[in-house]
Amino acid sequence: MATLKIEGGRTLSGRIAVEGNKNSALPLIAACVLTDQPCELSNVPRIRDVDVLLELIEGLGARVDGRGTSTLRIECRDVRSDRPDPALVGKLRGSVLLLGPLLARRGSARLAQPGGDFPARRTLSVHLEALFAMGAQALEEPGYALTTPGLRGASMYLDEASVTGTETALLAAAAARGSSEIRHAATEPHVVELCEFLQQMGVGIDGGGTSTIRVHPPARLSGARHRLHGDYIDAGSWGVVAAITNGDVEVTGARTQDLEVIAAPLKRMGLECTCDDDRLLVGPSSLHAVRRITTGLWPGFPSDMVSLVTVLATQARGRTLVHDWLYELRLFALEQLSAMRADLFLCDPHRMIVSGPTGLRGRSLDSRDIRSGMALIAAALAADGESAVAPLETVERGYAALVERLQSLGAQVARED
Repeated sequence: MATLKIEGGRTLSGRIAVEGNKNSALPLIAACVLTDQPCELSNVPRIRDVDVLLELIEGLGARVDGRGTSTLRIECRDVRSDRPDPALVGKLRGSVLLLGPLLARRGSARLAQPGGDFPARRTLSVHLEALFAMGAQALEEPGYALTTPGLRGASMYLDEASVTGTETALLAAAAARGSSEIRHAATEPHVVELCEFLQQMGVGIDGGGTSTIRVHPPARLSGARHRLHGDYIDAGSWGVVAAITNGDVEVTGARTQDLEVIAAPLKRMGLECTCDDDRLLVGPSSLHAVRRITTGLWPGFPSDMVSLVTVLATQARGRTLVHDWLYELRLFALEQLSAMRADLFLCDPHRMIVSGPTGLRGRSLDSRDIRSGMALIAAALAADGESAVAPLETVERGYAALVERLQSLGAQVARED
């Protein structure tokens, strides 16, 4: 287990380039298993979650060239097993995205309980109901065991607009017999990007980016090439890191239309930032509280940013209510900020009142999930004295070259293994 040692109180400045969207990379890699033809993905983020999924599909029979680089060539001529490595599945919630491709290629799928952030509180009911609608049947085995005589197109309504639930339905529908209609679909950019990739594989798709998606599978799926769009959550995270240290940072690589949902509430807090030409520019600011910041489904403020904006609110003048109605455990991880002398009041599992500004003090911190881990690093950068954040590997699941990029901005940080 690695620890990130941070000496806080430094103003950061410089330029950061983000890689492809983590939340797009995982479903696109899973989509490569649908076809026996070669596929190529570029601008792939070099993060731990991607490495785990690549190891999973290699275990199923895929050939992967380019591991450790941002360009991957994936060919899955044969699928040797319907059971992904349970130990690896236990590290990655995104392993659920293999259910559809395995049903399509093998006629069965046996998946252990997926891990990742908050696994006990994030069910797979939407994913499974979509697969059942297309002809999958449950087996009486541990974990998630499914079989099918052949996926068939279906008309379905998702109980919630789950991102990975929608992606699971799309992946299965792309290889089914007959057309499908998915209603109450998620509309996030990474869902749209999966639609674009499937279209390159020959799938007819109407309505990507809307709540109703129609899928018309071809007789045979082809290979495809795709360059991933930049990760706007990664970009927004670095914007908050700049803001909380009163720094001056330029973040490149994410699309302007994706960044504006993050920049809008930050501007309301008085942050000097602009979004144009696929750049996020953040400068020194005098932050003030806003009445409420609430997460929402796209194009609302992303839940993946709520931990970071909560930390930023500790340095804003006044009182801010942060409300994350999507997940009930993200804010719990931030109670550690109280020991750094932050003024927090946890109203319930979904709401926290933050009063500021308060001078933070360094301490040891526990990174329980990717986003709160990055938020605690941001807090440590603004704090007086030394902090230690561990395990660092948790944060590295979603942030590439984290230590090197912090150092490039002038942060005094060191990794200790």
